[in-house]
Amino acid sequence: MISLVTGIRQIHVSVTNIETSVAFYRDVLGLRHLFTVPEQPMAFFDVGGVRLYLGVPEDEAYRSRPVIYFAVDHVAAAFDQVVSRGARELAGPTCVHRDDDGELWLAFVADPDGTPVALSEQRRVR
Repeated sequence: MISLVTGIRQIHVSVTNIETSVAFYRDVLGLRHLFTVPEQPMAFFDVGGVRLYLGVPEDEAYRSRPVIYFAVDHVAAAFDQVVSRGARELAGPTCVHRDDDGELWLAFVADPDGTPVALSEQRRVR
């Protein structure tokens, strides 16, 4: 059987204000801003080869409600840094899973529209 889906190319996040959201994703989270479409409520970022598309939906049927889990090397440091840059804290770093391979740590902040944004660290057990 041939696989139809080979990866994720782009993820859409609905926003209400492009300028405010670009500032959050670029300046607070530190994502690489690719471009903002002139005279359109659309902006694009690169997240490790996956394009993040911020947009004001023209129709409520296309409003997205994602929770994106961004990989970080050190969840506590990343959480402290994004909160110090203005992100609203939802939940501090917590170990949510442990097994023989390691630990999964998560923390959550909110973007300007209140959409949860997760910071995720996979720690190896030594």
